[in-house]
Amino acid sequence: MKWDIQTVGFNAKDDLLETTKERVQKLEKYYTPIIGAEVYLRLEYDEHQENKKVELKLNIPGEDVYADHQSDSFEHSLIEAIEKVRKQLLKKKNLERARR
Repeated sequence: MKWDIQTVGFNAKDDLLETTKERVQKLEKYYTPIIGAEVYLRLEYDEHQENKKVELKLNIPGEDVYADHQSDSFEHSLIEAIEKVRKQLLKKKNLERARR
């Protein structure tokens, strides 16, 4: 899988980057092949406490899958974005099975 993890507005610690990669990589058990993953970790500068946003895009044959989530921690945003993508992958997989 090809990786592109970018941080916007801050410098991420290696732990956050490694955790992100590990959790996104687990999505391969729901749908294969996943060609690549693009993850953007954004720190939004505003007065809100929920200023940490994760945008997740998986490159798969056909059409890409995308989800984002914004909350008060990158870990929570990542978990929610992954859950949204997981649901999309399962739906896509079920549709492909129905066509056969």
